[in-house]
Amino acid sequence: MFYIRSFLHSLLHALKNLLPIVVVVGFFQLVILQQVSDDLGSMAIGLLIVAVGVALFLQGLELSIFPVGKSLSNQFARKGSLAILLSFGFAMGFSAVIAEPALIAVAEQAQTISEGRIDGLTLRILVAVSVGFVVALGVFRTIFGYPLHWFMITGYVIVVIVTWFAPEEIVGLAYDSGGVTTNVVTVPLIAALGIGLAASIRGRNPLIDGFGLVALSVMVPMITVQVYGMVAYSGGTGAAAMEAITAQVAQAPAKSGIIAALLDLAGMLRDVLPIIITVLFFQYLVLRRKLSNPKKIAFGFALVILGLYAFVVGLKLGLFPIGTSMAEQLMAMDSYAPVYLFALMIGFATTMAEPALIAIGKQAEEAAAGALNGNAIRLLVAVGVAVGITIGVHRIITGDSIHYYIMGGYILVILLTLLAPRYIVALAYDLGGVTTSEVTVPLVTALGIGLASSIEGRNVLIDGFGLIAFASIFPIVTVMTYAIVSQYRSERRKETQ
Repeated sequence: MFYIRSFLHSLLHALKNLLPIVVVVGFFQLVILQQVSDDLGSMAIGLLIVAVGVALFLQGLELSIFPVGKSLSNQFARKGSLAILLSFGFAMGFSAVIAEPALIAVAEQAQTISEGRIDGLTLRILVAVSVGFVVALGVFRTIFGYPLHWFMITGYVIVVIVTWFAPEEIVGLAYDSGGVTTNVVTVPLIAALGIGLAASIRGRNPLIDGFGLVALSVMVPMITVQVYGMVAYSGGTGAAAMEAITAQVAQAPAKSGIIAALLDLAGMLRDVLPIIITVLFFQYLVLRRKLSNPKKIAFGFALVILGLYAFVVGLKLGLFPIGTSMAEQLMAMDSYAPVYLFALMIGFATTMAEPALIAIGKQAEEAAAGALNGNAIRLLVAVGVAVGITIGVHRIITGDSIHYYIMGGYILVILLTLLAPRYIVALAYDLGGVTTSEVTVPLVTALGIGLASSIEGRNVLIDGFGLIAFASIFPIVTVMTYAIVSQYRSERRKETQ
């Protein structure tokens, strides 16, 4: 009975979070485009399935990934072996990414389009090793209490330098490779690992020391893929790969039947299986202890898989066709003003519905013991994504080079990092990483490709991609700016008292 009440509560919460998307789509259909899509019934069903998927997913996290991640971290911290902790961090990061479907798709398309100059397996291993390395690095940082901001400042200085020298065509693939590492499974798992470890070590603050692993997981693949591209890249791999993926996504609703459904469900199981194997290996072979409640944990993992499956099916059925159709219609209009407005509104709406953001916002609220409000955090991130995507759309319309925008954005992030209060830095970087997941990426990618395809003189391979990078940068800016302003006001109030 408790599980049913919890599920219904999560379902109502998910429906409320999807409401902004319905409002944006309805507004543009009725007011801007002045035509109603024939797929409204399908869209309504798809949104309902999305809500059910989010509810199942969140409940599954609470029963499996969150408690297991925190429990393992606590047990390893008590065991006191640095080598085991670092190995556990590397294994969790590597296993969570190597089987990521979006990364597999990008790698396969990159190999095909580059005619073998980029090896798909090499690319996947490179990204997975990068994430494993940075999770281990994050564990090392948490254990010894090193400030995260120095890691992030150093890393993003390197990102800016590497981006300056990287070929224009590789930048899209590099930033997308960083983006696809932070999905609705990896974000909660990696966040739970960091928070659990920080909570178990005396003198560590879960808010300051527990967050940051997600941010590192996004940053380092950007560097390694660009360096790899400098050596091996030839042609339009990154952009063309994402274009092919977007075309496949747009056609996905045409697939139906029991076989297709089973294949999709098997794909979700494949996504979660490496994590399950890693957990069982360290629990039974390294710690040599049984899980405290294996049936409950197994049930939780099953809910996670079913929730992910329902989530993706709902998106394909309800949002992808509408998003693609609306992008084409908007770009056929005489003015670009509706495009800017759509970018702003859809960026905000899709981010508010992002399940990974909901999960990490909830964790931040718990880690801060009520000092932070999860809904306020989500609102700040959604505003950042909306602003970032709008600026990215402006770049495509004007034809400016992505290099200057990306480097300028990260220079601003570095400056804000130096000014921001320490408690917000790790969380802000993590929040920038959770914006590039299953809801945001397909809609934003379709918008960028459609814009570049319809504007004369634009190259889809170079100009059509990069919106995801903007969606990652500007939430960091909004969250840190809010913290700086709040701290300033607090200090002024103390001075006047």
